[in-house]
Amino acid sequence: MRIQPNVFAEVDYVLSGEDGEVLDDSSAEDGEPLRYVHGYGMLVPGLEKRLTGLAAGDTLDIVVPPEEAYGLHDDELVYAIDRKEAPTAAEGDEVVLEDEDGDEAVAHVVEVGDEEIVVDGNHPLAGLTLRYRVNVREVREATPDELASAAKAFDELDEQSQPKDELVSLFSLNRNRKPDPPS
Repeated sequence: MRIQPNVFAEVDYVLSGEDGEVLDDSSAEDGEPLRYVHGYGMLVPGLEKRLTGLAAGDTLDIVVPPEEAYGLHDDELVYAIDRKEAPTAAEGDEVVLEDEDGDEAVAHVVEVGDEEIVVDGNHPLAGLTLRYRVNVREVREATPDELASAAKAFDELDEQSQPKDELVSLFSLNRNRKPDPPS
């Protein structure tokens, strides 16, 4: 069986950036293989597209350009907010910004000044070409429960991807939270 829509796949991977630095590794102490139902947008689009057709036991080097991963870096998502909004924020912190409708988005603090802090709403891997070394462990028909779960997750992702109004106020601050591992 080959990876195709509505098929469950388990894939080991090593993710590297353009410079060869390892960003994530499923074999690391806290790592896990990708386990997903194909065709539901559970992975970055370029990776999911390039996994199509692979079978258990296949190994492949995959290059995913930014446009098919986390997008290009958008300078408009880097902006300053009043320091009073987050008096304890430090460089590297994640902050959750909330708009007037209560919609939230995560941003990263990139600079802290006396009067303002600069946040970046881009994904940390935005603008990077990603290099995956994959080894397909398992490919099988997805169970009805796996399909239902994938469809629900797809619907939730679709709702979250709808355009938001400008984010205006700081909602909360998360210290020492690692960014979600890339998929």
